[in-house]
Amino acid sequence: MAELDDELIKAAEEDAQEVAFIQNQLPIDVKEKFTEDDIYYFVDVILEYFSDAKTDDEGYIDVDLDEVAAHVVKQAKKDKIGDFDTEDVFFVVQAELDYNETLE
Repeated sequence: MAELDDELIKAAEEDAQEVAFIQNQLPIDVKEKFTEDDIYYFVDVILEYFSDAKTDDEGYIDVDLDEVAAHVVKQAKKDKIGDFDTEDVFFVVQAELDYNETLE
């Protein structure tokens, strides 16, 4: 049981690092529009989007940041999380991808 607790704590710490990275990447005027919970939600939706995305013959996903941002905005509205501007969410999507590049 302690092993599971350790894994959950580690995952929560990694999520917190990712959200902090994203917040630091956002322009100040955009950063002020989103709560920390909004960013966590956006990251979850972005990850779901990519897990459902189709890959090409080489296993790559064609990433259209505008399309991903539009999906996040649509999903947030559907989930009654909020009504967000696609241009603002675009910066979150871009920062999330930048974060993942730092892990490679």
